[in-house]
Amino acid sequence: MLAKIYQPARNAMTSGQAKTKTWVLEFTPEEARQIDPLMGWTSSSDMNSQVRLMFESKDAAVDYATNEGIPYTVFEPQKRKQNVRAGGYGDNFATNRRTVWTH
Repeated sequence: MLAKIYQPARNAMTSGQAKTKTWVLEFTPEEARQIDPLMGWTSSSDMNSQVRLMFESKDAAVDYATNEGIPYTVFEPQKRKQNVRAGGYGDNFATNRRTVWTH
């Protein structure tokens, strides 16, 4: 019953950073999922795959796993470089533009 501790990435459909500040402890699946032949649903008898614990910090997640005797692996987040243009979005509507701005 190995657990992984990570900080979730942002949703690819938004530019916001919501739900990316917490740390998550999830258990890795111990068995492969099976496809139900009648309905086509995927299922598993591994109940630990449904457990997802949220923590305020990495240290809190590591402390919990250590206290409970759960072997874990920590995945450090890959921070993305901020893409901030000079002027930013408001520069699109500036009144002192040198060129004509059209769609």
